[in-house]
Amino acid sequence: MLGPTRYTYTEIIAITAHFRDKLGQGGYGSVYKGVVLPGNVHLAVKMLNGNSNCNGEDFINEVSTIGRIHHVNVVRLVGFCSEEMTRALVYEYMPRGSLDKYIFSSEKSFSWDKLNEIALGIARGINYLHQGCEMQILHFDLKPHNILLDDNFVPKVADFGLAKLYPRDKSFVPVSAARGTVGYIAPEMISRSFGVISSKSDVYSFGMLLLEMAGGRKNADPNAANSSQAYYPSRVYRQLTRQETCEISSEIVDMHELEKKLCIVGLWCIQMRSCDRPTMSEVIEMLEGGTDNLQVPPRPFFCDDEEFIEVEPYHPSSDLTAISEEEQEASEDDDDDSIRLFRNYQ
Repeated sequence: MLGPTRYTYTEIIAITAHFRDKLGQGGYGSVYKGVVLPGNVHLAVKMLNGNSNCNGEDFINEVSTIGRIHHVNVVRLVGFCSEEMTRALVYEYMPRGSLDKYIFSSEKSFSWDKLNEIALGIARGINYLHQGCEMQILHFDLKPHNILLDDNFVPKVADFGLAKLYPRDKSFVPVSAARGTVGYIAPEMISRSFGVISSKSDVYSFGMLLLEMAGGRKNADPNAANSSQAYYPSRVYRQLTRQETCEISSEIVDMHELEKKLCIVGLWCIQMRSCDRPTMSEVIEMLEGGTDNLQVPPRPFFCDDEEFIEVEPYHPSSDLTAISEEEQEASEDDDDDSIRLFRNYQ
């Protein structure tokens, strides 16, 4: 229990029955279902692509660190393989699959109470990666596909990968470490004008995930009839602030209290500047509380064509998201170009 088990490649072949049952494939490799005897323990084996950034020793060191993490809302890494150019990660198997197939289903899979419970579990898992370990672990690729569910639909943050371990005393993360998926990437990943890359970048991605859970649809819909319906965060903001037509505004009356909570918290999380977003611990407090004390956040610039307006941060900036005066002055010169770039990228 002190760390993950090291497997040989021959053992990986045996566990996966010669890679017979493929569960999925992503940018970092393919995932196969496996079984370990005795005990008939089911596992998920992720074979990493050969273009891994770290060498063998770095891989083993980082895997050993991640393998000691135990949290109910984080998928447990139980083993690994590192032989020459072969890299594999062995995780506990999640029988219910990923969250995306439930929230994007044509039929409503979960009640609002269950959705709120799942959102809280995800938030607690992310907060543990940020605050509960000796080294903070930044995910950089939070999305419904990377949230797995166990037999009881308990959510677990998955695919938190490698090369994202940072000492707590580091004030920011190098740009070269950033990654992500279009639609969930924080704006500071595109331009430092919005702030530094940090744990707040995960907060942004989580906010997008929350809005998709509330809407039961992807945030961006290229097939929508008009632009006001194409981007869900923009639409829900107008609903919450009663800026739509009377017909749309009437939907606010029918909005479930927990749906409203998920939307408001999600909109706080996707504020453009990292310093305006809550921390994950503050997100947990908001999700645990009611909606009476939740205020709709300032309008994100993407809601219309008006220029971006400076807003007061949700809370005082921490060292993790602090920006020097020189950086701030330099970034302000590039704000207009950055906003256009981010809009095009999203």
